[in-house]
Amino acid sequence: MVSGRPRGRNGAGAGTQAFCSGGDQSVRGRGGYVGEDAVPRLNVLDLQIQIRRLPKPVVAMVAGYAVGGGHILHMVCDLTIAADNAVFGQTGPKVGSFDAGYGSTHMAHLVGEVVPLAELETETLVWCREMLRNSPTALRVLKSALNAAEDGQAGIQELGGNATMLFYQTEEGNEGRQAYMDKRPPDFSKFTRLP
Repeated sequence: MVSGRPRGRNGAGAGTQAFCSGGDQSVRGRGGYVGEDAVPRLNVLDLQIQIRRLPKPVVAMVAGYAVGGGHILHMVCDLTIAADNAVFGQTGPKVGSFDAGYGSTHMAHLVGEVVPLAELETETLVWCREMLRNSPTALRVLKSALNAAEDGQAGIQELGGNATMLFYQTEEGNEGRQAYMDKRPPDFSKFTRLP
């Protein structure tokens, strides 16, 4: 799992020493990170998927070290804002670990897309508030569209699910359901077929 450090205010990591230093090697056992149930897992993979599927942009505010799994964590976010003291790197091979998933596939794609800002929290909060003033549906669909190519079939499924959700909110989408409930044939002729 990622570092168990408490979050600071506004979602930033607590303190300025490290954003996340990756998996705690003292709890890594044979097969993964061992919880109280003694079962080894790689729960961070679920966290990465949740970040990718969250229907609004996720911003990593990095102060200090973002290494190993912490480096991958910031890469799966939609935007990284880096403080002047941010340090990025991969440490997996040094501790007998690696990430053949997002950690490998994203790194080459994302190099150069880390945004340095001196006033980390103030500037980021202003930017995030501006971003969240935009249409939540547009943000949701745009994010899933941007992720679709990299996430393969799962990404396309996420984008398709968002399109279905939008369709269900239309009169046309409800005609079929209502016709079924009314035990009548649907009348889709009243809807324009756009080119």
